[in-house]
Amino acid sequence: QLQASGGGLVQAGGSLRLSCAASGRTISPYTMGWFRQAPGKQREFAAAFSWSGGTSYADSVKGRFTISRDNAKNTVYLQMNSLKPEDTAVYYCAESRCSGYECYLLKSYDHWGQGTQVTVSS
Repeated sequence: QLQASGGGLVQAGGSLRLSCAASGRTISPYTMGWFRQAPGKQREFAAAFSWSGGTSYADSVKGRFTISRDNAKNTVYLQMNSLKPEDTAVYYCAESRCSGYECYLLKSYDHWGQGTQVTVSS
């Protein structure tokens, strides 16, 4: 089970740190990803941290968001800085055995957390 937390209401330019904790399982063999879904829009890729240590980001968050993981704590994080109103969405964490380009794709992820709401006011 994946449990996402850390969302909230923040002003534009502010920061939030999301956490995703895995219970009853180890995340080390998996690529861990963060996706987000804004109202009326499809769920989209935000960032991923592969099981081999590589990171990838959507262009819309590159340079502002940082994904990290602590395998000992079975937790993955998303540090979000310089937040914009367009970052408002429900953020989901998920795990996958993907590699390369596959890790950008929603369908590559099979276990999902419940989502945490991030709201950025202007």
